[in-house]
Amino acid sequence: MTATLPEDRILAEEGLAPEAAGRVLLIACGALAHEILALNRKNGWQHIDLQCLPANLHLWPDRIPDAVEAAVHEHRDQYDSIFVVYADCGTGGLLKARCDTLGVEMVEGPHCYAFFEGVTAFLDRADTEFDAFYLTDFLVRQFDAFVWRPMGLDRHPELRDMLFGNYSKLVYQAQLDDAALDAKARDCAERLGLSYERRLTGYGDLEPALAKAALGERSAKPPGTF
Repeated sequence: MTATLPEDRILAEEGLAPEAAGRVLLIACGALAHEILALNRKNGWQHIDLQCLPANLHLWPDRIPDAVEAAVHEHRDQYDSIFVVYADCGTGGLLKARCDTLGVEMVEGPHCYAFFEGVTAFLDRADTEFDAFYLTDFLVRQFDAFVWRPMGLDRHPELRDMLFGNYSKLVYQAQLDDAALDAKARDCAERLGLSYERRLTGYGDLEPALAKAALGERSAKPPGTF
C-alpha cells in the first residue's frame, strides 16, 4: 500500500497530482540508493529520477563538490528541479557553498548518521556520544569494502587498537528491522573490539527532505539562480 503524504492530499484536493511539481532529479550518494528507492516506492513518487554518484567518494570527501557540480550541469536542462541527497559528509561546508552557487537544495546536517537519527536528536547526543562509531544498513552490508580493507585491517589487524582505541561502542543505526543485518553489525562490533548498540532509526529526516523535494519546494534564492 502506498502511503499518502499530507502534501499529496492537499494537491489531490486541488486537482493536482504530485507530478504537477515537475520532473525532479535526485543526485545522491550511492550509499543511499537502497533507501531512496524504497521511499520512492512507498510514496509513489513517479516523477522523481535518481542519479547516484559512487559511494566511495566518501573516502575522498574533497572530491564530492566537483562530482555534484558536474552532475548538476549534465542534467539540469532535463529537469524542473534538482535535489542533492548528501549532507556535508566531511566537505567542511564546501558542498553547501557549491550547492548555493549552483542554486540547488541539499539535505541538512553534518552526515547521514545525523539525518538518519534525526539531526536534532543526533546533536543532542553529541556531548555524550563522541566515542561512538556509527554504521548504517549500507555500511553494515559493505563493512569490509568501506571500513575493514580501506583501513588496512585485513592486512594489519594490529592497527585496530590504534585506529579504534578511542572508541567505546559501535552504534548501528538500522533503517530496516532485519535480524541478519543485526547479526552482521554485532559481528562488526566484535571485530573492532567495541560494545554494541542497535537503534532502529528508520529513515529519519531523509523522508521529509525527499517529500519536500518531490513537491518542488525550495528555499528562497537570489534572483537569477536555478
